[in-house]
Amino acid sequence: MKLLSKNEMHEVFSRWQKANPAPASELEYVNPFTLLVAVVLSAQATDKSVNKATAPLFKVADTPEKMLALGEEGLIPYIKSIGLYKSKASHVMGLCRKLLDNFSGQVPGTREELMTLPGVGRKTANVVLNVIFKQPTMPVDTHLLRVSPKIGLAEGNTPETVEASLLERIPPQFLHDAHHWILLHGRYVCTARNPKCEECIINDICKHND
Repeated sequence: MKLLSKNEMHEVFSRWQKANPAPASELEYVNPFTLLVAVVLSAQATDKSVNKATAPLFKVADTPEKMLALGEEGLIPYIKSIGLYKSKASHVMGLCRKLLDNFSGQVPGTREELMTLPGVGRKTANVVLNVIFKQPTMPVDTHLLRVSPKIGLAEGNTPETVEASLLERIPPQFLHDAHHWILLHGRYVCTARNPKCEECIINDICKHND
């Protein structure tokens, strides 16, 4: 596996930044709590399917209190179209209770605290820290795990090793938005099947082509 040089790394992220100066999560949310719920629901599901389910849900339950008032039986009809909806409904209720019991109903701002919540793993915690708390974290999802080594951005074959490699190699000025650019690149350009190499703005640098 070949890795991009320091200059090539800078060039890749410069091009992505120029093409998309303010990338954002494609999950729709109205406050920190609803983003947290949306990310938990998005495990092994598409953002589009989650947004479709949460649009009506967040109109009636946009706080831990309102979500708990719905209860699992009230929540399930909203999220039944999403995979693993039963376990996700249980996670959402559990994290609502924990938020109220331990964090005064507020979404905590550290990875350690976030990962004490049911259904919240490292990737989910990193998304919340990045999007809500503006921290330069690196949530490694299936897109980042597949695309980063392929392009030459990072080495590793587990979320943890790819995360560490990306954090070490990405120029600091691009870190905050980096995971959005890589994710969007994997979702729309460097797709698993039939990647759109002819449309790719980093095609001339990509190590997959070497």
